[in-house]
Amino acid sequence: MKPSILVILATPLVLLLFTAAQTRPVTSETELQFGIDAYKNAHYEEAIYHFEKSVDLDGTNLQARLYLATACTSQYIPGVETPDNLQYAEKAIVQYQHIVDSDANPQQKINSAKGIAYLDLNMKKFDDAKKFYQMASELDPDDPEPYYSIGVIDWTATYGPRMEARAKLGVKPEDHLDTYDPDQRKVCEELSVENKPVIDEGITDLNKAIQLRPDYDDAMAYMNLMYREKADVECDNLSAREEDLQTADQWVDKAMAVKKARAEKPPPQRQQPVTIVR
Repeated sequence: MKPSILVILATPLVLLLFTAAQTRPVTSETELQFGIDAYKNAHYEEAIYHFEKSVDLDGTNLQARLYLATACTSQYIPGVETPDNLQYAEKAIVQYQHIVDSDANPQQKINSAKGIAYLDLNMKKFDDAKKFYQMASELDPDDPEPYYSIGVIDWTATYGPRMEARAKLGVKPEDHLDTYDPDQRKVCEELSVENKPVIDEGITDLNKAIQLRPDYDDAMAYMNLMYREKADVECDNLSAREEDLQTADQWVDKAMAVKKARAEKPPPQRQQPVTIVR
């Protein structure tokens, strides 16, 4: 049986369309869309591949760079220091840095600065993290989160060395440094010189965060911790130490009050559907 004339005529047309589809030039925008589709479907490695292709095809495509950085960040696991995992962080930072250095719009720069700061913080690059959180604050002074993050970094920078020094002296965690003991006094004075400026900066930034977000209970919790840091390096001023501890307790109470109020707040009522009567 001979093939119908329609099939014979259609075959060259199908081949022509197929060939045209195969030879259609791939652009940065098409690769970006392929990446977005893959990312939405949780195919992250495939998404990264397409975003990288998009950037390779057009290095000025800042949206592709931001998506690539975001996809790499989503694959990074904080605290895991394997080469493959760190590579995700480094690839993300390269893209974020490019956006920060470009003529991107302010929101893209803010997101990129916060992205770098987040990765640096989790890789324990505290000075670099603080630098980029400060950049984010300068770009958006009304955002409380960078101020909070700087406060956390400052507490980490003071708490670790202080506890290490106390451990070497055999001082219990619940005890203050005894300034009547020559060795403990020396350590207290050294910590006071080194830590007090950082503590003051942390308290200032946490206060800014709370001013911008009055129910910021996480920031309140770190204010408590910061004042306890301050209390332990009040080497010669026992009344200042007691005042710091009282302030720390007050911040605990404030944080608990915020949590309680939030828990007691009734959930928003679901809006009833409107019935249209005809």
